[in-house]
Amino acid sequence: MKIGEVCLLTNDVLRLANFYKTLFDIDNGSNDEVHQYILNEDTTFTIYNDGTEKVPGSNKVSIAFTVDDVDVEYERLKKLGANIIALPTVRPWGAKNMIFEDPDGNQIVFRSFPQQ
Repeated sequence: MKIGEVCLLTNDVLRLANFYKTLFDIDNGSNDEVHQYILNEDTTFTIYNDGTEKVPGSNKVSIAFTVDDVDVEYERLKKLGANIIALPTVRPWGAKNMIFEDPDGNQIVFRSFPQQ
């Protein structure tokens, strides 16, 4: 078994989808205001408005993405004006993590696994 999809529910699909398209340097060719595929590989990452009102910052979701170099991504995110919650830090389990928020207040982790 594997995870098939991670979907972020939002009031503003265009705003959130554009944030992630910029974050991942992806052009999915979509301006759909209801549903957009952002990543569509083994696990799909989508942004969706199901028609119910969402309260920003009330989400209890943290999504981690593995990147090549957390420090490089940290500098890029600072330039994008992202709300950084935790600076790049090596964790006891060996991953180097940083935490930031997307425009809806979802907690996003970028992590890398530095060579020992």
